[in-house]
Amino acid sequence: MAGFVLIHGSWHGGWCFDAVADLLRAAGHHVAAPTLPGMGGSDAELAAVTLQGWAQFAVDACQALRRDMDAAGASGPIVLAGHSRGGLVVSQAAELDPDAMDSLVYMCAMMLPTGLSRAEFKALEQPNPDFNAIVSPVAGGAGTVVDMTHAAAVFAQLSPPDAVAAILPRLMAEPHGPRSERLSLTAERYGRLPRTYIECTQDRTIPIDSQRLMQAKLPGARVVTLPADHSPYLSFPNELADALISAIPAAPRQ
Repeated sequence: MAGFVLIHGSWHGGWCFDAVADLLRAAGHHVAAPTLPGMGGSDAELAAVTLQGWAQFAVDACQALRRDMDAAGASGPIVLAGHSRGGLVVSQAAELDPDAMDSLVYMCAMMLPTGLSRAEFKALEQPNPDFNAIVSPVAGGAGTVVDMTHAAAVFAQLSPPDAVAAILPRLMAEPHGPRSERLSLTAERYGRLPRTYIECTQDRTIPIDSQRLMQAKLPGARVVTLPADHSPYLSFPNELADALISAIPAAPRQ
């Protein structure tokens, strides 16, 4: 058995993983799916968010889950998984404390090499006007929000409409700062962890060409392919749970 820490993407919260978390728990695993601090906050709270701060939060979540599992007599490897922008958090957390987790998973996520930010990578991608059209800055400029009336077609066009309708009203303001921070990764720390990339071929938010460009820029990840949209936790929850389980290392690193 293993522990999974699931890090959500932009504008979302840990609740987006509810269905997948239930499947993982039903299979005997332990799951933590926290909402990152600062999400949906005031201008001051949004402006205070940093990628390093989120990375420390993810490390703390991994360590807490390991302690809980140890206390329950259920010691096992910890898998740190990020969706979309959550990939930035996963990468920087692994560099911060690679002993806090045993493997990394990117769910149609930002898997960037060291020295590159999300904002800089966007300049390398093909234009995505449908996605750009639903994103706008909050009044103070410290974050962004999405147009919920058009978000479903970009985020979750293959997902069950009732599940999408339940999630859209919960979307929150996203801090702007972390997307502009460059990753700082080393082979000695980040590079020692095994990685799995779950690519989603029907993604309209981070299109498959962008996902494969990241894989080329940071090779070495095992790749699992799903015919999913940008919300595989809604459109293909069983397959996503299986892919996450497949990323469990054979044994915790010593």
